[in-house]
Amino acid sequence: MIYRFRVILDNDTDEDIFRDLEIRETDTLEDLHNIITQSFGFDGTEMASFYISDNQWNQGEEISLFDISDGAPARLMNETILNTVVHEIQPKLIYVYDFLSMWTFYVELAEIVDVAEGSDYPNLMFVQGQVPESAPERIFEADDEDNFDEFEDDIDLDDYNNLDFDENWN
Repeated sequence: MIYRFRVILDNDTDEDIFRDLEIRETDTLEDLHNIITQSFGFDGTEMASFYISDNQWNQGEEISLFDISDGAPARLMNETILNTVVHEIQPKLIYVYDFLSMWTFYVELAEIVDVAEGSDYPNLMFVQGQVPESAPERIFEADDEDNFDEFEDDIDLDDYNNLDFDENWN
């Protein structure tokens, strides 16, 4: 069977930037990584990870391009077959390329079809939009000054009598 994916760049512009791809269900996540990087014009040499996602695009388990973990071995793209992590019930992944720039993509299984005789896979089916020169700027909670207050608990650190700890604890 062939998986048809829509890969959407998470960006701040009004322009939709996405690629529609076809790939065998028995190919690896590394194969999917390769066609994503090629179709968006990246050289593919930066670190990348897929994250299993739910319907609300919450980031779940990480599947890495390389094992850079300390301790328990990480799940790797070249050892993970597509149909073991993506299927009709679980159709979404988040893909992050280049952890310094944080290019972030939403990868969704759009359709499962039969192999087309004479077709080569993976296959780039459709291109929409041009990739910007630099990754869209990510706004993190701590960077959003309107919504984040590190002192929102109203504790007066100079008022030792009302702090909730025993000052003679040791």
